[in-house]
Amino acid sequence: MSIGSQIKEMQEMASKEELYVVEIKMESYSAKNSGRRPVFTEIVKEINEGKYNALLTWAPDRLSRNAGDLGSLVDLMDNEKLVEIRTYAQKFRNNPNEKFLLMILCSQAKLENDNRAVNVKRGIRAKCERGWRPCMPPLGYINQAATGDERHTVMDEERAPYISKMFEMSADGKNGRHIKQWLIDNNVTTRKDKTISLSMVYNMLKNTFYYGEFEYPKESGNWYEGKHEPLVSKEQFKEVQEQLKVPIKSKWGAKKFPFKQFLKCGSCGSTIVGEEKFKNLKNGKRKKHVYYHCSRQVDYSCDEPYAKESDIVEGLINISDQITIKPKEFEPGLRSAIHKFGKIVSAYDPGTKDEKVIYEFIGHTLKRGSDFEKTRLVRNINVKLALSNKNINII
Repeated sequence: MSIGSQIKEMQEMASKEELYVVEIKMESYSAKNSGRRPVFTEIVKEINEGKYNALLTWAPDRLSRNAGDLGSLVDLMDNEKLVEIRTYAQKFRNNPNEKFLLMILCSQAKLENDNRAVNVKRGIRAKCERGWRPCMPPLGYINQAATGDERHTVMDEERAPYISKMFEMSADGKNGRHIKQWLIDNNVTTRKDKTISLSMVYNMLKNTFYYGEFEYPKESGNWYEGKHEPLVSKEQFKEVQEQLKVPIKSKWGAKKFPFKQFLKCGSCGSTIVGEEKFKNLKNGKRKKHVYYHCSRQVDYSCDEPYAKESDIVEGLINISDQITIKPKEFEPGLRSAIHKFGKIVSAYDPGTKDEKVIYEFIGHTLKRGSDFEKTRLVRNINVKLALSNKNINII
């Protein structure tokens, strides 16, 4: 019965037998879990404190289906703090026979619960061995009732063609953002009619279920050959995995882009990221150029133009007098660098005000500082800035 029905029956019993009910408590956690039920723990505590000395419950297994909680109840009886447990059909008091019966009934409930878990796992394993993956299949498939109570996995005729096309696009070199936008343009959604996220796109492209194999449970190392119809070939799936690999060209953090994620895109609000470009010169050397552009996290089709790092520097210098500077909030390393710079400036121009020193330091660092010095400077500027048509604006 539902918890509400159990309470109703026990209230009628209490009224009929003129029992005084101190409090009604409901526990939503399963009685099979020892030490994980806050309400049961509270009951044990309150019985120990003498708030009440008896329990009304629909059946013994509502109180415990594990040895730990059952032991707590028996201990309370042994210490004469729990006088009686009364169920719909039985009474259990502090005497050997009734305590033994209580322990037998709760232990029997635990045995049934354990056997049920074993049988469920055996049934799931048998289903996997027959080639049918338990639970909800990935997007592009649906579960369909078959013979008996078993459900078989079949293609979702509406979404399957788009999922198959996703793998083709990825194998041809299209990135996840391109595929995500293509799905949006074609109104392909999740089963709950929500937009398919970028992370979901990559998870789908890595899911072996689409070529006919699955692992269950996840990360268990137990692999099975599915009987469902594959959406892609194993060869194509391998091609996609090669495309998804991120080439490691240099050590993590080797490339420094001081102004990345410091600025927002003025058109769509995405973060600004950096990128290196190299030009081959006539003398055989290569010249490096650094550009900043919209990451297109918000709008894949954002047409905000690229900006050179020199454009960023010039833009920041132009608005430096509009930025409120709070040296006390700067990190110690930056304050120390400004102090040293101030000594040099004062040697050439005695009496220079602190505020002017700071603005001259900002200009000097942006023009001639190292990537580390530029990065340290901008992360201490507590103002929101946007890159719009190669210009820097305060938001």
